[in-house]
Amino acid sequence: MPAANSSSVLLKSKPHFQILDGLRGIAAVSVVIFHFMEFIVPKYPDSFIAHAYLSVDFFFCLSGFVIAYAYDTKLESIGKLQFFKARLIRLHPMVLVGAVIGLLAFVFDPYSSLYKVYGAGKILLMFLSSCLLIPYPTVHERYFNLFHLNPPTWSLAWEYLANIFYAFVLIRLPKKFIWALMVIGAAGLYYETAKAGFLGVGWGGDNVAGGGFRVLYSFLAGILVYRYNFIIKSKLGFLGVGALLFVIFLIPFSEKTNPFIDPTIAIFYFPFLIAMGAGAQVGQKLQGICKFLGDISYPLYMIHYPFLWILMSYMDSKKPDTHQLIIIMCIGVVLLIAFAYLVMRLIDVPVRRYLSARNKQVVTKEVSIVGEE
Repeated sequence: MPAANSSSVLLKSKPHFQILDGLRGIAAVSVVIFHFMEFIVPKYPDSFIAHAYLSVDFFFCLSGFVIAYAYDTKLESIGKLQFFKARLIRLHPMVLVGAVIGLLAFVFDPYSSLYKVYGAGKILLMFLSSCLLIPYPTVHERYFNLFHLNPPTWSLAWEYLANIFYAFVLIRLPKKFIWALMVIGAAGLYYETAKAGFLGVGWGGDNVAGGGFRVLYSFLAGILVYRYNFIIKSKLGFLGVGALLFVIFLIPFSEKTNPFIDPTIAIFYFPFLIAMGAGAQVGQKLQGICKFLGDISYPLYMIHYPFLWILMSYMDSKKPDTHQLIIIMCIGVVLLIAFAYLVMRLIDVPVRRYLSARNKQVVTKEVSIVGEE
């Protein structure tokens, strides 16, 4: 694939991923704020960051770009098994950490005894569901999430399916067929948005199909941004490109315009933004910020929501006013970022390093045995 090879050379010569990592961090922090605001002002038109649910579509698009960049030219040489091992090592430790935090938050919530309604058997199934990424929507009292203990896990389930599809099909699929699949995905985005009134679907037992269309289009779009070498050079830098991402989340929510705005952003704007982020340069002073945001983005996404269930119980029990809740949100976002950083440094990074080292030892032994034969 000439386009993939040429873009590989281009991307390796410039610090593109520093800005893309920074953008991922902006999206993750925006999701946390959005989830706080969902409880503080349940009506989206009243939220200042009502469109941050589109962060998931950005994540999927960025993932397709990064996976194609990292594996298009080497998947055949390392093999599918090593690819899947690498993805599990990268993603699954935090899946398990999020499941444990979700379990503890559910059982030891000081303001709620909802866990007693479901009993040990169902709670165990909830925990296994979160650990194994097998949907188990059962808690109707709290929005019927596919994974109650840690709701954001729904997007990781789709991410895993996208990775499997990539390794078995997309890695060798001609671009014209990818375009055909993207047309189907785009149509699905408009359909799901028209049906639900917005594109924030895929997380619940009654809207699960929407998640399939979201990952189908955006993951493929990210792959094609890489394979077509769609890199837009600019002097905007991290702050400029970051502002172009964040402003999307601030678009006022409107039931009349959402069926058009939401899918249009996912279909056209986010691939364009990935291309800009890949082509922009980051100043030396902001490299540390981009790295920090990139480092904490995934842990933050995976650990924050169980604490929001406790906030929900607190609101039901103590009836705080909006002013108090805004203060709680501001402090909570900072504390969650700090906690995500600690989890990353103390658990996620050491575990991934250990598993990666063990995996390399196994690969070395396998190569040695093959050589001897």
